[in-house]
Amino acid sequence: MKKKWLGLGLTILLAIGTEIDAGGQEVKPETKPVTSLEDIKNLLGMSIYLQGGYTFNFQTPDSMTNEQRLFDSKANSFLIDLAQLQFARDPAVGGLGYKLKLSYGETAKFIHSAGLGNPNDEFDLTEAYVNYVAPLGSGLKLQFGKFATYNGAEVIEARDNFNYSRSFLFNFAQPLTHAGFMGGYKFSDALTVNLYLINGWDVTNDNNNAKTFGASFIVTPIEPLALTFNFTYGPEQANNTSNYRFLFDWVGAYKATKSLTFMANVDYGHEEREPLNAGKDSEWWGVAGYAKYDFTDYFSASIRAEYFNDENGVRTRIAQELKEVTLTADFKVAKNLLLRPEYRHDWSTNNAFDSKNKFDMKNQDTLAVGIMYTW
Repeated sequence: MKKKWLGLGLTILLAIGTEIDAGGQEVKPETKPVTSLEDIKNLLGMSIYLQGGYTFNFQTPDSMTNEQRLFDSKANSFLIDLAQLQFARDPAVGGLGYKLKLSYGETAKFIHSAGLGNPNDEFDLTEAYVNYVAPLGSGLKLQFGKFATYNGAEVIEARDNFNYSRSFLFNFAQPLTHAGFMGGYKFSDALTVNLYLINGWDVTNDNNNAKTFGASFIVTPIEPLALTFNFTYGPEQANNTSNYRFLFDWVGAYKATKSLTFMANVDYGHEEREPLNAGKDSEWWGVAGYAKYDFTDYFSASIRAEYFNDENGVRTRIAQELKEVTLTADFKVAKNLLLRPEYRHDWSTNNAFDSKNKFDMKNQDTLAVGIMYTW
């Protein structure tokens, strides 16, 4: 019976990966015998990602919490951040693709979308979508399901960021995931446009009767420079279709040399009659700058500096301005194994941090080591 179900599953995944040419004929992929675990892994587009670490807080807070931090919020404790199992296949023109990403661990508690997963549940269905590239021009990409946000310079997996910890912008200014539809078209090497019709910010089951609209314009005027302009607009308050939330997100990346990369992220958000601000309009904004230098194929160093203004306290639950500087080293100690030591200093204009010294709750210093493995 198990062999029967395994065979059925392989048949479905192979069918999803079938390509159709411009004349409507099936394009049969070149096949070869599946003889090893590596063959099965490649056939399914399977990968495994493991992430863990330790963050020491110099303030030694009684709460054992790194305040104003999301995924690395536990202080002075070893942490299994994330264990992910992923199946993914990119579609060719005329073909179907898919992604299924399952997450487990401490990080999964913070990335649940409403209607899918309970708070403090250590399991999360992070992404689950199918996509199709219609044979029109350069290829019209259509996608439906649950997927990671198109906003921001950082992502959920630390492996794909410059730093081990996440920015304040990632934590508070932006959504994490969306559920809905995306259509994208590459007009030229310099311009790609993606349009979104989604349930909203971090909701799988919509919390009101209206939809959120999004747009992403990816501009590459010259090869070393990439500029992304993202817009998100729609009602996000439960059972309320009158008060709209707007987010403008800009990401710029410039590869100055083979070894040196600069990146910046700017966010501005506005929400009408925000309940957490006594029913008044609220806004938040911030900017983060990054630089990374690859000294060798096995060692690099990064710096991030950031400012985030939450003057109404609707994103962090405290009316404050936040700043941080993060220094990160990256060692490739073995194939697909990364070791990332990191020092970070946070500031706030309010008493936003926990400390044994109750007279100094506007600063926070941490020293972390992250370990990331991909198979």
